[in-house]
Parts: sequence; structure tokens; C-alpha cells
Amino acid sequence: MRILTEIGNTQLKALDELSKREKTSRAALIRHAVDDFIAKHHHECRDDAFGLWGDKTIDGLAYQEKLRTEW
Repeated sequence: MRILTEIGNTQLKALDELSKREKTSRAALIRHAVDDFIAKHHHECRDDAFGLWGDKTIDGLAYQEKLRTEW
């Protein structure tokens, strides 16, 4: 899928230099950067939730079963 976005001249120049050095296209570099960004933020969301139940006094399974009996 194609998208349209604006980047500054400084970024474009740096991207072109990197493209020549890596012998790859601008588009490939941008796709790689987007993949890295998504992977980084995906892990941050998961890490934010890790251990979230740790300060609770009730057992997680018991709490789940209690909630399901209310259905």
C-alpha cells in the first residue's frame, strides 16, 4: 500500500546518503524503520502490563471464576 508523507530536507538528505551506503532503496529503508518502530512500541505495551496483577491479594484464577459465575 502506498502512503504519502512529508519529511524535511535534512532527513531526506540523510536518507539518500544511507540509501547509497547500504545499496538499498529509500522505500526499503523507510519500511525497515517503520518495522523497528512498531516492534519497539509493541514490546513497550506488553512490558507495561507485565506484573500488573502482582499487588492483588486475591488469586487470579479465583477472581476469574468469580467473574464468570456472574454471567
